[in-house]
Parts: sequence; C-alpha cells; structure tokens
Amino acid sequence: MKYSKIIIGSDHAGYDMKESVKKYIEAKGIEVVDKGPFSSESVDYPDYAHSVSSAVNNKEFALGILLCGSGNGVCMTANKYENVRAALSWNAEIAKLSRQHNDANILCMPARFVSEEEAKSMIEEFLNTDFEGGRHENRKNKIAICKK
Repeated sequence: MKYSKIIIGSDHAGYDMKESVKKYIEAKGIEVVDKGPFSSESVDYPDYAHSVSSAVNNKEFALGILLCGSGNGVCMTANKYENVRAALSWNAEIAKLSRQHNDANILCMPARFVSEEEAKSMIEEFLNTDFEGGRHENRKNKIAICKK
C-alpha cells in the first residue's frame, strides 16, 4: 500500500461498518485516524464529515473515508471543501473509477445499503487505484468553483 495513514469518520448509521473497515485497513498496516463517532448513539453526520473533510482539504491526509446511512449526507458535506473530491460509491467499480477519472480523495459509502464485503472491495479499489490524469486532468481542474 502506498498510503501509510488515512482518516475516517461516520455517523451513527455508519458506526458499525466504520469499526469493521477500520480493523480491515489497520490489518494492512495502514494507520487509521478515527474522527468518530465512538458509539452508535444518534449524532449529526456533518460534525464528523467536516472533521474528516477539513483534514483532507488541508492536505493533512491524502485520502479519507466517510460513512452514513445513504452516503449522501457525508458526501454533500465533504464536497463543500475546495480541495475535496468526495465520491459516493456503492460498488468497487465506482470506487475505482472515482480514483481513475476524478482523483477522488474521500470515499463515501452508504452503510445501510452495502455489505461489509462490498465495503472492503471498495476500499481496496480506492486505496490501490491511481488517478489516470491525461484527458481527466483538465476535467478535474474544472471541479472547484472559479474565483474572480
């Protein structure tokens, strides 16, 4: 693995899966910085999405993972940051394409709609796929809002 550490967060709906995939990633020798939550008690997903996204935005981490029930809330929150390209993925192929074509730096997963095995497959593709650049570079560069 070329990444030595990643950052992860969720909400209460993603808590159990977060705990499972965290162990999976750590078993690969990658340090996982967990921004919470630390139980399955109800929480507000933006609090955790902001924590992870801010760290990726500021280049403290190259990659992050966010989970919530549908994946949408954390993805919407993460994409408010200029240097974040968060991708909502529901299978390994989408996770791979998000890295190849969009240089995604946060993987967002719908914990209520994917199995742990699917989540692990997405993580494998996300961590092991490089951005292709080329024709995708110009497109990626158009994602952030233009400043005057």
